[in-house]
Amino acid sequence: MAIITISREMGSGGRPIAQQLSEKLKYKLINSAAILEVAADYGLTEEAMWQCDEKPPAFLEEVDRQSKLNVYRIHLIVLEQALNDNVILYGRSGQDLLASVEGVLRVRITAPFEERVEDWAEREWIDPDLARSLVRKSDLQRSSYIRYYFDRDWADPLNYDLIINTSRFPKEAAVKIIAEAAQSSFLKEHSETCKRKLRDLIIQKRIQINRLADERISDIWYDILVENGHVTLAGHISSEIGHQAALECAKAVDGIVEITDNLKVVNY
Repeated sequence: MAIITISREMGSGGRPIAQQLSEKLKYKLINSAAILEVAADYGLTEEAMWQCDEKPPAFLEEVDRQSKLNVYRIHLIVLEQALNDNVILYGRSGQDLLASVEGVLRVRITAPFEERVEDWAEREWIDPDLARSLVRKSDLQRSSYIRYYFDRDWADPLNYDLIINTSRFPKEAAVKIIAEAAQSSFLKEHSETCKRKLRDLIIQKRIQINRLADERISDIWYDILVENGHVTLAGHISSEIGHQAALECAKAVDGIVEITDNLKVVNY
Protein backbone atom coordinates (compact mmCIF):
# COMPACT_ATOMS: atom_id res chain seq x y z
CA MET A 1 0.00 0.00 0.00
CA ALA A 2 1.30 3.46 -0.86
CA ILE A 3 -0.20 6.91 -0.35
CA ILE A 4 1.29 10.07 -1.80
CA THR A 5 -0.03 13.49 -0.80
CA ILE A 6 0.73 16.48 -2.99
CA SER A 7 0.46 20.02 -1.66
CA ARG A 8 0.93 22.67 -4.31
CA GLU A 9 1.00 26.41 -4.81
CA MET A 10 -1.05 27.85 -7.65
CA GLY A 11 1.07 28.08 -10.79
CA SER A 12 3.82 25.79 -9.47
CA GLY A 13 2.98 22.95 -11.87
CA GLY A 14 1.48 20.66 -9.25
CA ARG A 15 -1.47 19.57 -11.40
CA PRO A 16 0.50 18.19 -14.41
CA ILE A 17 3.03 16.63 -12.02
CA ALA A 18 0.25 14.79 -10.16
CA GLN A 19 -1.34 13.66 -13.43
CA GLN A 20 1.93 12.41 -14.93
CA LEU A 21 2.85 10.69 -11.66
CA SER A 22 -0.53 8.94 -11.61
CA GLU A 23 0.04 7.65 -15.13
CA LYS A 24 3.62 6.59 -14.43
CA LEU A 25 2.89 4.69 -11.20
CA LYS A 26 -0.63 3.54 -12.20
CA TYR A 27 -1.94 5.13 -8.99
CA LYS A 28 -5.45 6.53 -8.70
CA LEU A 29 -5.45 10.35 -8.62
CA ILE A 30 -7.83 11.81 -6.03
CA ASN A 31 -8.46 15.39 -7.16
CA SER A 32 -11.53 17.62 -7.37
CA ALA A 33 -12.91 15.65 -10.33
CA ALA A 34 -12.61 12.33 -8.45
CA ILE A 35 -14.26 13.86 -5.38
CA LEU A 36 -17.15 15.24 -7.43
CA GLU A 37 -17.81 11.79 -8.89
CA VAL A 38 -18.84 10.48 -5.45
CA ALA A 39 -19.85 13.73 -3.71
CA ALA A 40 -23.60 13.08 -3.96
CA ASP A 41 -23.18 9.80 -2.04
CA TYR A 42 -21.90 11.86 0.89
CA GLY A 43 -24.66 14.47 0.81
CA LEU A 44 -22.39 17.01 -0.87
CA THR A 45 -23.54 19.08 -3.85
CA GLU A 46 -21.14 20.48 -6.44
CA GLU A 47 -22.06 24.04 -5.45
CA ALA A 48 -21.44 23.33 -1.75
CA MET A 49 -18.09 21.77 -2.55
CA TRP A 50 -16.81 24.78 -4.48
CA GLN A 51 -18.04 27.15 -1.78
CA CYS A 52 -15.97 25.53 0.97
CA ASP A 53 -13.17 23.59 -0.72
CA GLU A 54 -9.77 24.79 0.55
CA LYS A 55 -11.28 28.09 1.73
CA PRO A 56 -11.11 29.77 5.17
CA PRO A 57 -14.21 30.32 7.35
CA ALA A 58 -16.55 33.29 7.06
CA PHE A 59 -16.63 33.71 10.87
CA LEU A 60 -20.44 33.64 10.87
CA GLU A 61 -21.50 30.87 13.23
CA GLU A 62 -24.37 29.36 11.22
CA VAL A 63 -22.54 29.69 7.88
CA ASP A 64 -19.32 28.27 9.30
CA ARG A 65 -21.04 25.26 10.87
CA GLN A 66 -22.56 24.28 7.53
CA SER A 67 -19.30 25.01 5.74
CA LYS A 68 -17.35 22.89 8.24
CA LEU A 69 -19.86 20.07 7.73
CA ASN A 70 -19.21 20.12 3.98
CA VAL A 71 -15.44 20.37 4.49
CA TYR A 72 -15.60 17.28 6.72
CA ARG A 73 -17.55 15.46 4.02
CA ILE A 74 -14.69 16.21 1.62
CA HIS A 75 -12.23 15.00 4.26
CA LEU A 76 -14.19 11.76 4.61
CA ILE A 77 -14.12 11.16 0.86
CA VAL A 78 -10.35 11.69 0.84
CA LEU A 79 -9.81 9.35 3.82
CA GLU A 80 -11.95 6.56 2.37
CA GLN A 81 -10.21 6.87 -1.00
CA ALA A 82 -6.85 6.73 0.79
CA LEU A 83 -7.84 3.39 2.28
CA ASN A 84 -7.53 1.91 -1.22
CA ASP A 85 -4.11 0.80 -2.38
CA ASN A 86 -1.86 3.13 -4.34
CA VAL A 87 -3.43 6.60 -4.42
CA ILE A 88 -2.25 10.17 -4.94
CA LEU A 89 -4.12 12.73 -2.84
CA TYR A 90 -3.91 16.03 -4.72
CA GLY A 91 -4.54 18.98 -2.41
CA ARG A 92 -7.51 18.79 -0.03
CA SER A 93 -5.08 18.96 2.95
CA GLY A 94 -4.09 15.31 2.53
CA GLN A 95 -0.78 15.83 4.34
CA ASP A 96 -2.66 17.16 7.37
CA LEU A 97 -5.53 14.68 7.36
CA LEU A 98 -2.93 11.91 7.40
CA ALA A 99 -0.43 13.67 9.66
CA SER A 100 -0.58 10.87 12.25
CA VAL A 101 -0.34 8.07 9.68
CA GLU A 102 3.02 6.40 9.08
CA GLY A 103 3.93 5.24 5.61
CA VAL A 104 2.67 8.31 3.73
CA LEU A 105 4.89 10.23 1.31
CA ARG A 106 4.13 13.94 1.77
CA VAL A 107 5.20 16.11 -1.16
CA ARG A 108 5.07 19.87 -1.67
CA ILE A 109 5.41 21.54 -5.08
CA THR A 110 6.56 25.16 -4.96
CA ALA A 111 8.09 27.91 -7.12
CA PRO A 112 8.91 31.63 -6.80
CA PHE A 113 5.83 33.88 -6.75
CA GLU A 114 6.52 35.80 -9.98
CA GLU A 115 7.24 32.59 -11.89
CA ARG A 116 3.95 31.16 -10.69
CA VAL A 117 2.15 34.32 -11.82
CA GLU A 118 3.73 34.03 -15.27
CA ASP A 119 2.84 30.33 -15.49
CA TRP A 120 -0.80 30.97 -14.55
CA ALA A 121 -1.15 33.91 -16.94
CA GLU A 122 0.15 31.79 -19.85
CA ARG A 123 -1.89 28.74 -18.92
CA GLU A 124 -5.20 30.62 -18.54
CA TRP A 125 -4.51 33.26 -21.20
CA ILE A 126 -5.17 36.11 -18.79
CA ASP A 127 -3.62 39.48 -17.98
CA PRO A 128 -0.54 39.19 -15.71
CA ASP A 129 -2.03 41.64 -13.19
CA LEU A 130 -5.15 39.48 -12.90
CA ALA A 131 -2.98 36.36 -12.61
CA ARG A 132 -0.96 38.03 -9.84
CA SER A 133 -4.15 38.83 -7.92
CA LEU A 134 -5.50 35.28 -8.33
CA VAL A 135 -2.25 33.61 -7.26
CA ARG A 136 -1.96 35.85 -4.19
CA LYS A 137 -5.61 35.16 -3.28
CA SER A 138 -5.13 31.42 -3.70
CA ASP A 139 -2.06 31.44 -1.44
CA LEU A 140 -3.92 33.35 1.27
CA GLN A 141 -7.02 31.16 1.08
CA ARG A 142 -5.13 27.87 1.26
CA SER A 143 -2.86 29.10 4.03
CA SER A 144 -5.83 30.33 6.07
CA TYR A 145 -7.75 27.11 5.43
CA ILE A 146 -4.88 24.98 6.77
CA ARG A 147 -4.38 27.30 9.74
CA TYR A 148 -8.09 27.18 10.69
CA TYR A 149 -8.74 23.45 10.25
CA PHE A 150 -5.35 22.07 11.31
CA ASP A 151 -3.59 24.89 13.19
CA ARG A 152 -0.51 24.55 11.01
CA ASP A 153 1.66 26.76 8.83
CA TRP A 154 0.97 25.60 5.26
CA ALA A 155 4.53 26.40 4.19
CA ASP A 156 6.32 24.75 7.15
CA PRO A 157 8.89 22.42 5.50
CA LEU A 158 8.91 20.04 8.49
CA ASN A 159 5.44 18.84 7.52
CA TYR A 160 6.67 17.42 4.22
CA ASP A 161 9.03 14.63 3.27
CA LEU A 162 9.92 16.07 -0.12
CA ILE A 163 9.79 19.69 -1.37
CA ILE A 164 10.40 20.34 -5.06
CA ASN A 165 11.03 23.80 -6.49
CA THR A 166 9.88 23.60 -10.13
CA SER A 167 11.98 26.63 -11.05
CA ARG A 168 15.00 24.34 -10.53
CA PHE A 169 13.54 21.00 -11.62
CA PRO A 170 11.39 20.54 -14.75
CA LYS A 171 8.10 18.69 -14.26
CA GLU A 172 9.47 15.48 -15.79
CA ALA A 173 12.32 15.46 -13.26
CA ALA A 174 9.90 16.14 -10.42
CA VAL A 175 7.78 13.14 -11.46
CA LYS A 176 10.86 10.93 -11.54
CA ILE A 177 12.03 12.09 -8.10
CA ILE A 178 8.63 11.45 -6.49
CA ALA A 179 8.24 8.08 -8.22
CA GLU A 180 11.60 6.92 -6.88
CA ALA A 181 10.78 8.16 -3.38
CA ALA A 182 7.49 6.23 -3.51
CA GLN A 183 9.47 2.98 -3.75
CA SER A 184 10.92 3.46 -0.27
CA SER A 185 10.78 0.36 1.90
CA PHE A 186 9.55 2.60 4.75
CA LEU A 187 6.19 3.01 3.00
CA LYS A 188 5.76 -0.73 2.51
CA GLU A 189 6.79 -1.57 6.09
CA HIS A 190 3.97 0.55 7.52
CA SER A 191 1.23 -0.64 5.17
CA GLU A 192 -0.89 -2.50 7.73
CA THR A 193 -0.40 0.14 10.43
CA CYS A 194 -1.44 2.73 7.88
CA LYS A 195 -4.71 0.91 7.15
CA ARG A 196 -5.59 0.56 10.83
CA LYS A 197 -4.98 4.24 11.46
CA LEU A 198 -7.01 5.21 8.41
CA ARG A 199 -9.97 3.17 9.66
CA ASP A 200 -9.78 5.01 12.99
CA LEU A 201 -9.63 8.38 11.22
CA ILE A 202 -12.66 7.46 9.11
CA ILE A 203 -14.65 6.56 12.23
CA GLN A 204 -13.60 9.83 13.87
CA LYS A 205 -14.57 11.88 10.82
CA ARG A 206 -17.97 10.18 10.55
CA ILE A 207 -18.72 11.00 14.19
CA GLN A 208 -17.60 14.59 13.63
CA ILE A 209 -19.97 14.83 10.65
CA ASN A 210 -22.86 13.41 12.67
CA ARG A 211 -22.12 15.90 15.46
CA LEU A 212 -22.17 18.89 13.13
CA ALA A 213 -25.39 17.71 11.46
CA ASP A 214 -27.21 17.27 14.79
CA GLU A 215 -28.93 20.52 15.84
CA ARG A 216 -29.26 19.27 19.42
CA ILE A 217 -25.51 19.67 19.88
CA SER A 218 -24.42 23.28 20.31
CA ASP A 219 -20.97 22.33 21.65
CA ILE A 220 -18.93 20.97 18.77
CA TRP A 221 -15.49 21.14 20.39
CA TYR A 222 -15.40 18.16 22.73
CA ASP A 223 -12.76 15.56 21.88
CA ILE A 224 -13.48 12.50 19.77
CA LEU A 225 -10.59 10.05 20.10
CA VAL A 226 -10.41 6.74 18.23
CA GLU A 227 -7.84 3.98 18.64
CA ASN A 228 -8.26 0.52 17.12
CA GLY A 229 -11.99 1.11 16.86
CA HIS A 230 -12.33 2.20 20.50
CA VAL A 231 -14.01 5.62 20.70
CA THR A 232 -13.54 7.98 23.64
CA LEU A 233 -15.66 11.10 24.02
CA ALA A 234 -14.05 13.60 26.39
CA GLY A 235 -14.54 17.20 27.47
CA HIS A 236 -17.52 19.37 28.36
CA ILE A 237 -21.02 19.64 26.92
CA SER A 238 -23.68 22.09 28.08
CA SER A 239 -26.82 19.96 28.40
CA GLU A 240 -28.08 16.43 28.99
CA ILE A 241 -29.89 16.62 25.65
CA GLY A 242 -26.62 17.42 23.92
CA HIS A 243 -24.88 14.68 25.90
CA GLN A 244 -27.38 12.08 24.76
CA ALA A 245 -27.15 13.33 21.19
CA ALA A 246 -23.34 13.08 21.30
CA LEU A 247 -23.58 9.42 22.32
CA GLU A 248 -26.15 8.71 19.60
CA CYS A 249 -23.92 10.37 16.99
CA ALA A 250 -21.10 8.00 17.92
CA LYS A 251 -23.25 4.86 18.15
CA ALA A 252 -24.64 5.49 14.66
CA VAL A 253 -21.20 4.88 13.08
CA ASP A 254 -20.23 1.40 11.88
CA GLY A 255 -16.94 -0.24 12.81
CA ILE A 256 -16.81 0.88 16.45
CA VAL A 257 -15.63 -1.72 18.97
CA GLU A 258 -16.44 0.19 22.14
CA ILE A 259 -17.42 3.69 23.30
CA THR A 260 -16.08 5.30 26.48
CA ASP A 261 -18.12 8.27 27.65
CA ASN A 262 -15.96 10.78 29.54
CA LEU A 263 -18.13 13.78 28.72
CA LYS A 264 -19.10 16.07 31.59
CA VAL A 265 -22.28 18.11 31.47
CA VAL A 266 -21.58 21.71 32.50
CA ASN A 267 -24.47 24.19 32.39
CA TYR A 268 -22.79 27.41 31.35
